[in-house]
Amino acid sequence: MAAQPSYRVKRVYDAPDADDGRRVLVDRLWPRGISKQQAAIDDWPREVTPSNELRKWYHADPQARRAEFETRYRLELDNDTARDVLARLRREAAAGPLTLVTAVKEPERSHVPVLLGELAESPAGEGR
Repeated sequence: MAAQPSYRVKRVYDAPDADDGRRVLVDRLWPRGISKQQAAIDDWPREVTPSNELRKWYHADPQARRAEFETRYRLELDNDTARDVLARLRREAAAGPLTLVTAVKEPERSHVPVLLGELAESPAGEGR
């Protein structure tokens, strides 16, 4: 039986530590003011980040657009490429710690909870 995947969320501006395991940037844009060495990012799968259009639309009025944003973002994740990346991230998290790294000030009010929800869902046939 495979190990239960474990995900951590951390801001890119927080120092990396050994408990982070594999560090995956989950933002569409590279964080301002952070070098690649400082960020210590192992992977940057843009295929599972909100599109520029969706990101800009949401940021215009996040409080009023939250529910619609979640629906639209899930639709963006509903394609073969994104599903493949999500499956790979699930496998990596099952093998050891996986930290989702973001530059957003409030990860709990961003795309990160939606992404975590998608990662928590295991499609039929995956993991066999």
